[in-house]
Amino acid sequence: MYAVPLLLLLAACENSPLKKADQLVTSTVASESPLDREIKGLLEKGISMSERKRQVAVIEASFLRCTTPERARQLAALCFTKTLSTPFMPFDLAEIALAETGGSKLSATAVSSKGALGVWQLMPRRARSHGYSPEDMENDEKCADAAVRELYTKLEMAQGNLDRAKKLYCGQGPQADQYLRKIHKVRHELLAELDRRTELLAMGEEETKMR
Repeated sequence: MYAVPLLLLLAACENSPLKKADQLVTSTVASESPLDREIKGLLEKGISMSERKRQVAVIEASFLRCTTPERARQLAALCFTKTLSTPFMPFDLAEIALAETGGSKLSATAVSSKGALGVWQLMPRRARSHGYSPEDMENDEKCADAAVRELYTKLEMAQGNLDRAKKLYCGQGPQADQYLRKIHKVRHELLAELDRRTELLAMGEEETKMR
């Protein structure tokens, strides 16, 4: 949904005469913000739906180490659905959940010492800024939606730098630096599991071909 204006502009360029299109493209490139370029880059990568599904399987397995099978499956599904049509992938939402409340069993009623709420730990005023009440943060779906909106807000502040956006999700200062290191650790673990599953899948396909 965030990339719609960019897509409409590109479509308009394609339907214009060549000379006019060149002028529009030149004008567009000159006025593109870093966030526009980030979104455009993601679109150009053409990340497939199968890649998203592969990530969700890894997320479910990671969540399972923190909570019940049913809850792990439900939260993993939210990481998939809430990041569709956004600049984010399921891993982006999952690693925030694991960094924030992985040690608290991904509890919907988790409350930090500073008052952050829910699995994705939104401060009450930030929840309100996205149209939700603090009580709504106990609803996993609403909390996930607010988290994606918050991360997108931080992405704008970070001028398209997703790593910095995740740091800003926590705040600023030494605590945010520590939080980002935790995010990186979680991401490394998720990617390692994804690679392991990819290798196993490749080995299985190779064995099938040899039979």
